[in-house]
Amino acid sequence: MTDLAHIRNFSIVAHIDHGKSTLADRLIQSTGTVADRDMEAQMLDTMDIERERGITIKANTVRLEYVANNGETYEFNLIDTPGHVDFAYEVSRSLAACEGSLLLVDTTQGVEAQTLANAYLAIEANHEIVPVLNKVDLAASEPDRIKRQIEEVIGLDVTDALEISAKTGVGVDGVLEALVTHLPPPTGDAAAPLTALLVDSWYDSYLGVMILVRVRDGVLKKGAKIRMMASGGTYQIERVGYFSPKPVNVDELGPGEVGFFTAAIKTVADTQVGDTITEDKRPAAKPLEGFKPSVPVVFCGLFPVDAGQFEELRDSLAKLHLNDASFHYETESSAALGLGFRCGFLGLLHLEIIQQRLEREFDLDLITTAPSVVYKIRTNAGAEKELHNPVDMPDPTQIDFIEEPWIIATIIVPDEYLGAVLTLCTDRRGEQIELTYVGSRAMLRYHLPLNEVVIDFYDRLKSVSRGYASFDYELAEYREGDLAKVSILVNTEVVDALSFIVHANHAESRGRAICEKLKDLIPRQLFKIAIQAAIGGKIIARSTVSAMRKDVTAKCYGGDVSRKRKLLDKQKKGKKKMRQFGNVEIPQSAFLEALKSDG
Repeated sequence: MTDLAHIRNFSIVAHIDHGKSTLADRLIQSTGTVADRDMEAQMLDTMDIERERGITIKANTVRLEYVANNGETYEFNLIDTPGHVDFAYEVSRSLAACEGSLLLVDTTQGVEAQTLANAYLAIEANHEIVPVLNKVDLAASEPDRIKRQIEEVIGLDVTDALEISAKTGVGVDGVLEALVTHLPPPTGDAAAPLTALLVDSWYDSYLGVMILVRVRDGVLKKGAKIRMMASGGTYQIERVGYFSPKPVNVDELGPGEVGFFTAAIKTVADTQVGDTITEDKRPAAKPLEGFKPSVPVVFCGLFPVDAGQFEELRDSLAKLHLNDASFHYETESSAALGLGFRCGFLGLLHLEIIQQRLEREFDLDLITTAPSVVYKIRTNAGAEKELHNPVDMPDPTQIDFIEEPWIIATIIVPDEYLGAVLTLCTDRRGEQIELTYVGSRAMLRYHLPLNEVVIDFYDRLKSVSRGYASFDYELAEYREGDLAKVSILVNTEVVDALSFIVHANHAESRGRAICEKLKDLIPRQLFKIAIQAAIGGKIIARSTVSAMRKDVTAKCYGGDVSRKRKLLDKQKKGKKKMRQFGNVEIPQSAFLEALKSDG
């Protein structure tokens, strides 16, 4: 068991692409934790998607041993965190297991929206924060300007800020020394009853459920009988260890240490993130303060292209849920798409990652319906219900009012693109809270309705700002809104997968835009196809896919015109009959394409 004074638990927090995973690689390499021949880029990013996209999705942990300048050996527990707004939940969990943070800022980009958001998360967690300026080896690096920015925007003292290049390794030794001198050691009592915070859990096909813990008091021993305080389950510990970054087995973990254990737990559902683990015989008096459960904010339907793959999809979702408890799913059926699942995600990137993992890891072909948010409906009878799927919306005559979720968005953008970003936010029903300047960049705070953000707001923002804007948001409140459900009818049949809820002022323009798009996306038939958008029984927009015409008069050469007329009339009658019975196949690519707005 390591002496508490020689332990440092820390996280690296930063905006996307500011170099968190690269710095983690250099720290692992500098301390000799992994031999140079075994080193690879993004050492702690274990998923293929993480490596390909160059982003961190799951927070990972590693123990480092460092001999300081004072000759003492220290144990560092590093938790590498994601930077993307959808995974802020992972960040807050990781910070709860640490006492300090390295705030990493790119000296060519400066303070971005998520630098700010993650810095505030670290401040809320009472962390000691060490500012680290990265990428000083680049020609465009401006460390002095960025120091002033950190002081102005975040309010951190930058006199001890470190200037490094995580890529080349310049200044990394200074970071290791700063961890010893600037960060506080953890507190804890080895003689007290065991209390350990459950930080994360995932399923390993060989070992069952693995649980990542941070021990606060007491000792977590192999063979001990433990109890989960929230779920009440009791288990016998089989294996205790830490990551270096491969698992290393030990006999016990003492106060302040971060590690894992396995205890023949069958499902991840039995292990609630944020739960307190204590001894069964000598339980702690009260549990540690856990985390708020993750709340999905975006919902969409996932349907297999081949109906025979429904069972495969069910098994695949169950396996993914084992490793990602923040994603929720339940079965649903659709007249257009058959059996599938209604899934809840923390954001659009989360949705995209899950969809990609299903297609890659489980070889499934999927149709994704339009993303929607959770609305609250108050009926005339005074009952309140949550609406996850536009198809389930009750009759408008029974509804007193509908509330929609609003967010507070923080956007940092160079001055020359400010006008375009303001226009975009106003078009999406945004309300400006404040506009301040950080050097030559504007920092906007806006109230925005979440349903205007989920489909393609981020893409539009990047497009109007040439990729220079950074965006972060948090859920703020529910507000009453003038909302309507728009149904799309193809050949007078309602296509439930294309139904959506929109603000009444935008209903007609959105309905018309979708009808026009579907006109180009639905293949022509031998009969006319009417595409309509309707609110209730009222048609608000329509477009028509014209019929393909077979030349039935080709065999008539010369001769009487009445012969041609007779053949064309016969064709007309046949087409009328076809339209009456004609079923229209909508290609799967049409679904999501139709719902991307051009506004």
